[in-house]
Amino acid sequence: MRAGVASGVLGTLAVATAAGSANAAEPVTQTLELPVLTGDVATQVAQSAQATQQAAANYQLDAERDAAAAAAAKEAKKDLAAAKKAEAKKKAEEARKAAAEAAVSRSTERTTLSTSASDSASTSVSAPASGSVATVIAFLKAQVGDAYVMGATGPNAWDCSSLVQAAFKQVGVDLPRVSQDQSMAGTDVSLSNLQVGDILYWGGKGSAYHVGVYIGDGQYLDAANPSKGVVIQDLSGYPASGAVRVL
Repeated sequence: MRAGVASGVLGTLAVATAAGSANAAEPVTQTLELPVLTGDVATQVAQSAQATQQAAANYQLDAERDAAAAAAAKEAKKDLAAAKKAEAKKKAEEARKAAAEAAVSRSTERTTLSTSASDSASTSVSAPASGSVATVIAFLKAQVGDAYVMGATGPNAWDCSSLVQAAFKQVGVDLPRVSQDQSMAGTDVSLSNLQVGDILYWGGKGSAYHVGVYIGDGQYLDAANPSKGVVIQDLSGYPASGAVRVL
């Protein structure tokens, strides 16, 4: 009986040992498969990293291209601005040359008008001093077409008072420089009794803001404004405030 029990115990131990051995073998099989799984994951990680690097490189390339395009556009804009500036300078130079040529032409006209002025004075001009008013009018008409520039004193650009001052200086009359003072010069004249050569003013006497010269037939000549320049205008369109006579 003891022998049978011992045999049974030994058999049970053998079975348990075999089962234990079988169970112990399973982790070995799983351990052998881990390197294969780890290798697949590493490959995927490497591929993902490579894709990320490629995307970053593409982004960098796009950024560089955008920067280059922006720089090229900025340079093109600068070139266009330079071209426009050069064109403007060219036009300004052409305008200056044209003005110089016009000045030469007017100078010739002044000489001709000055020569003939005294001959026409008795028929077209009412003047207290023989020939003086005609000389003033001839000078003024020779400036028609000149530019109006505030503060300018000729010979090709004037403001209203500098033109009047220069005209009367031709006959030895020294007028003040500004409109306010010119409205105080000479003798007051009624607007209904104007004579050629009378100085017209706009605004209050002593505070006038504009002056011109009456040239007859209801017209006056003045350096009007930057858009008109030196022109002849109808007095009815812009009635004067008052007038003074210095000749």
